Amino acid sequence: MDKAIVLASGGLDSCVSIACARNDGYEVCLLHINYGQRTQSRENRAFSDIADFYGITQRLIVDIGYLRQIGGSSLVDSSIPIEEDTIPSAKGAIPLTYVPFRNANMIAIAVSWAEVIGARKIYVGAVEEDSSGYPDCREIFYEKFNELLKVALLPHNHIEIVIPLIHCSKVEIVRKGISLKAPLHLTWSCYQNENKACGVCESCKLRLKGFELAGEKDPIEYE
Repeated sequence: MDKAIVLASGGLDSCVSIACARNDGYEVCLLHINYGQRTQSRENRAFSDIADFYGITQRLIVDIGYLRQIGGSSLVDSSIPIEEDTIPSAKGAIPLTYVPFRNANMIAIAVSWAEVIGARKIYVGAVEEDSSGYPDCREIFYEKFNELLKVALLPHNHIEIVIPLIHCSKVEIVRKGISLKAPLHLTWSCYQNENKACGVCESCKLRLKGFELAGEKDPIEYE
C-alpha cells in the first residue's frame, strides 16, 4: 500500500481524516505537532489513544514551541482570553484563536517527512465551510501549497495534500466519522480545558452542534 501522512491533533476533524485515509486504502502514518497550545498534554493523550486504537506504529511527534514564543494567538498566549463567540463578522474579522501561519509550519514538516518515508499523500483535516474563517483553513491555501510542491521536491517525489473535509459541516463530519467507525470518543476539541471540555469555546460549540444535528450524544465529558 502507498503511504499517507495524516496531521493528527487528536481532535474530531483529524480523527475522521485518519478514517478517510484508511478508507482510501493508504498505510497511515501519523504526525502530531505540539506548538505550545494551552491543551497540549490533553491533545497528546488523545493523539496516542487514537493511534493505539488503529494500531498505527509509524508516528512522529514534533515540537515547534517557537509558535508560543511568537505569540499572537489566545491558543498560545494565556494572557489573551479564549473568546466564546468567535464566528467571523461580516467584515471578515478573524478570531484571536488564529495561530499565525500555523498550518503552513505543520505542512512543511509533513512534507519533509513524506519525502523521507516515501509517502504520497498528506491528509489535513482542515474545514472551510463550518469554521472560524482562519485563512489557512481555506481550500485555496491548500491548492496553492500543492502548486508549490510541484516545484519544491526532488524530481521523483510526488506528494499531494488531501483535504477530505474542507467543504463539510460539523454534522457531516460527525456522520462521516460514525459511518467509518472512527473513535470519536477518544478525541479532544476544547481550546482551554484538559479535564472536562468547557462547552463554551467555539470549538466546543461547533462540536456540540454537530453531534446534536446528527442526532447523536457527544461521547466526551463537559463541565
